[in-house]
Amino acid sequence: MPVPGKLAHRLRLHYLRVRAGAARPQTGGPPVDDRDFPDPFVLRVGSTYFAYATNAGGANVQVMRSADLTGWEALPDALPVLPSWAGPGRTWAPAVLPLGDRYLLYYTVREPTSDRQCVSVATARTPAGPFADNGTGPLVFQLERGGSIDPSPFVDHDGTAYLLWKSDDNAFERASRLWGQPLAADGLALSGTPTELLRHDRDWERPLIEAPAMVCVDGVYYLFYSARWWESADYAVGYAIALAPLGPFLKVTNTRPWMMTGGPAAGPGGQELFRHADGALWMAYHGWTPGRVGYGVGGARSLRLSRLVFPGGCPSAGA
Repeated sequence: MPVPGKLAHRLRLHYLRVRAGAARPQTGGPPVDDRDFPDPFVLRVGSTYFAYATNAGGANVQVMRSADLTGWEALPDALPVLPSWAGPGRTWAPAVLPLGDRYLLYYTVREPTSDRQCVSVATARTPAGPFADNGTGPLVFQLERGGSIDPSPFVDHDGTAYLLWKSDDNAFERASRLWGQPLAADGLALSGTPTELLRHDRDWERPLIEAPAMVCVDGVYYLFYSARWWESADYAVGYAIALAPLGPFLKVTNTRPWMMTGGPAAGPGGQELFRHADGALWMAYHGWTPGRVGYGVGGARSLRLSRLVFPGGCPSAGA
């Protein structure tokens, strides 16, 4: 979408600074845990870290706990019972927002009548759950766009909470899109109308973009996203920048990814952001082990963690 006047000038100046500081595309790190743990989200509660992931091993929502980001303990299913209106087997990309005295779990689940994906929300009093979804239907369901997946909450510096997600337009062979919308005060509903943030429009992203995740650094909003096909070594991460949480956004990764296959990680993606106890910003993401890409060859999308810094405005991930 077009960026108006003075805003375009400010954003363009920052874009040029970022591009000037940009180095080679980043690569993923080694796993901190070997199990299959796709689309990870890490939440710090005090000095304890909780990691959530897509369904596997019989759990609708996997959850692990760690005191140091190195050793991880598997906990019981965070969402043991799906709502009555939802179907099993496709419960993906969970993300948790602390709000008041409870925790809100946003997750992707199948709507069985249409056999399409949608976004719902569940609540719990503790970060490990069990979470319960008492809604009578989805929170976000763009059926006309093929469905909705990959919810990610973002809280701005003024306390306003937003929900980001992807519309599954690629199911209809159309360009997939990323969306954002303010959340209501209780986090159980949306406020206002959705805003399109990005769409698949670069050659390197084929066939789609997905998995939005946002952070604000020095007044600039960085929107990270995954692109290409998830069950391949081509899966990769790109990003865009804006001066407001709902954009307009300007893509920085126009011709190549920011993070891609390299070293001990193949097809990195499904990224989310969290703060370490020391205040440092970290990225959680999954990656295949090189040579074992795909479930058909016994591969696993294991949890990876990288510290994120912004030298000259350019994000850089490292151990």
